[in-house]
Amino acid sequence: MADSLRAALINEYRQRQRELARSVVERPLATPPRLIAAVDVHLRGTQGVAAAVLCAYPTLEELAHYVALGQVPFPYIPGLLSYREAPLCLEAIRGLPESPDLILVDGQGRAHPRRAGIACHLGVELGLPTIGVAKSILVGRHEPLGDERGSVAPLVADDEVIGMAVRTRAGVTPVYVSVGHLVTLEDAVEWTLRTTTRYRLPEPSRRAHRLAQDAARALPSNDSRD
Repeated sequence: MADSLRAALINEYRQRQRELARSVVERPLATPPRLIAAVDVHLRGTQGVAAAVLCAYPTLEELAHYVALGQVPFPYIPGLLSYREAPLCLEAIRGLPESPDLILVDGQGRAHPRRAGIACHLGVELGLPTIGVAKSILVGRHEPLGDERGSVAPLVADDEVIGMAVRTRAGVTPVYVSVGHLVTLEDAVEWTLRTTTRYRLPEPSRRAHRLAQDAARALPSNDSRD
């Protein structure tokens, strides 16, 4: 991709993210979710796999899942991963037999340079409550948090709390939780912990991660680059 075209593409999509950020609504969940979904993406070359898993709450029993496969046309650009991954995520979520009351997204929500990560993208597009549950920090920093399960520390960027570091299991590296859409940060932390059992990730997220990973491994090798 020519440098001038790449720069124009980056500027255009960053502006789209700023506009998306203004569409995000932060408000408390009206009722406790009965159906909770999670979505995760794995890439292999220019091919991608998105897996969505639907679970019942409070049992966390898996009710259904859907796997979407396809080419990933958008190039790798840090901070713009939602445009690379969101189309397959949307297909996977829409493939579930019932619409979830809440979606846990493997990635950032407000904890993003323009406050519009993939959890925001999916939430606004679907009109559903979403939470970003990321394995690493994209932007911001936090103070140390306690070692016990449930310990939290605000994730701060530009003097703004954009998310929360959350210890989901004693002594284990925290996850980084942020608002996607139609939830508050307090909701996001609460439901991340409510859906986490024996592992670092929430149970629906862990299942979606494993399903996407296994499906991606089964894809034929593709060594092409964007």
